[in-house]
Amino acid sequence: MRKILLSLIFMAVAILGFGQSFTKGDTLRGMLTPLRTCYDVVYYDLDVKVDIENKRLSGSTLFKFKATQNFTKLQFDLFDNMQIDSVVYNGAKLPFKREYNAVFIEFETPINRDAIDSFKVFYQGTPIAAKMPPWDGGLVWREDKNGDPFVGVACEGIGASLWWPNKDHLSDEPDSMMIRITVPKGLINVSNGRLRQTVELDSAWTRFDWFVANPINNYNVTINIAKYAHFHDIHINEEGDTLDLDYYVLPYNLSKAKQHFEQVKPMMKCFEQYMGNYPFYEDGYKLIETPYLGMEHQSAIAYGNNYRTGYNGTDYSRIGLTFDYIIIHETGHEWWGNNVSMKDIADMWIHEGFCTYSEAIYVECMFGYDTAIAYVNAKKPGIDNEEPIIGTYNVNSEGAGDMYNKGMLLLNTLRHVVNNDELWWDIIRGIQKDFGKTTTTTEEIVAYISRQTNQDLTYFFDQYLRYPNIPEFEYQITKKKKQLTLRFRWVADVKDFRMPIKVLVAPGNYEFIYPTTEWQNTILDLKKPTDFNVAEDLFYVNVVEVQ
Repeated sequence: MRKILLSLIFMAVAILGFGQSFTKGDTLRGMLTPLRTCYDVVYYDLDVKVDIENKRLSGSTLFKFKATQNFTKLQFDLFDNMQIDSVVYNGAKLPFKREYNAVFIEFETPINRDAIDSFKVFYQGTPIAAKMPPWDGGLVWREDKNGDPFVGVACEGIGASLWWPNKDHLSDEPDSMMIRITVPKGLINVSNGRLRQTVELDSAWTRFDWFVANPINNYNVTINIAKYAHFHDIHINEEGDTLDLDYYVLPYNLSKAKQHFEQVKPMMKCFEQYMGNYPFYEDGYKLIETPYLGMEHQSAIAYGNNYRTGYNGTDYSRIGLTFDYIIIHETGHEWWGNNVSMKDIADMWIHEGFCTYSEAIYVECMFGYDTAIAYVNAKKPGIDNEEPIIGTYNVNSEGAGDMYNKGMLLLNTLRHVVNNDELWWDIIRGIQKDFGKTTTTTEEIVAYISRQTNQDLTYFFDQYLRYPNIPEFEYQITKKKKQLTLRFRWVADVKDFRMPIKVLVAPGNYEFIYPTTEWQNTILDLKKPTDFNVAEDLFYVNVVEVQ
């Protein structure tokens, strides 16, 4: 019966893909079936040897879990190009079966609800190599300018199970984790959290043991291997807490990095002011030079922006090359993505929309509100509005790339709909506090913001997230004698769309009007129709004059 039920679920997901084609492999990867929900991972102990010469990995993952119900069978994940040597439980090997990238084990006796138990997976293989990291996932095997190994990993989206066995679903983060990485002698590995110890195994190999004291997404677990130089600084917050700032860079970039990374401390001060304290004081903060552009690996941010300002030296803003985009954006993910995390990758806008908005937060803190508004609006040309921001649930399918820039613009719009900055920043900090170190959904975030503003904002989020089109403000102005009458309405996919918006009603005076999808009228104190204007810098909408 269970097999029949799961098959029906898989079929339903494929049908509901809204024209997209999904396979059973997609549902095994993306769906929370009973074989996944039956257990909650509380701790991983990952122990991996990195054979750089042969581009191979070998090692093990210990799964420590709590049973959420009685069960005998569960699923974990490891890509099918990687070999499982054995699965060990209570000192004995368990049989296992593989289907696509899913692995199924069955226990001889039931695991009882609330039991704390563990099993260990031994594995090896040649993992997928990334061709264009971080946009495609895999191990990154490079050399630095001196010809020394320069190795990293980026696996957001595709999944961490491409290189280590885990329960590869975003909803389940371990409470803590040990990451033991063995590398050729003379190299350094930097991973998440704090370095517990360095162990010289023999004349050829060194193991670095890193411990993560906080919940962590699987795709955030990282390795960074090179002949790194290290330097250290500290940030002290308003409460007097000390955050370690550790920087690992290629030796020939050391002096350059010391100067370039000075922007970290003012950035951290800004982010803490507007979004709340850095979430991972126990694990510290690291910037690690990598052979690819960047990634938000928790407490161990990958940095590859070549010590340039902007986006690898390119300015996509209206404010000039004033800061390093990768440092600001990827650090913003420590709050949005690493602290507040999505349950399903279809809700990836929670990571990327809010994180991109954190860039505007930084700009406002450093350069003022007007500059931040210019920065936000400079992103409009990069928005396609061709697909919804939210993807298809249960098949590991993220939404449109608009989640970045459109996500920022919808949040800027919402700020001005709320029209109360004290409340707005309370909401931003409140999301961090109430959803921090856990996983969440669009529905939970929308419900929270609606409660805090005391208004149902479902219509707002539905339009901007679930439909490609942005709302269209239609208007018509008629003049009778000296009186101008504005006729206006919303055209939107959401039937009850009713967002307030500011328009110019008198010279120098922008005021709110309250359009619905029905035509309304109001009198303007303007001399001629061409004087009328909509505050499009504050509200991301299309404005259409009806003739």
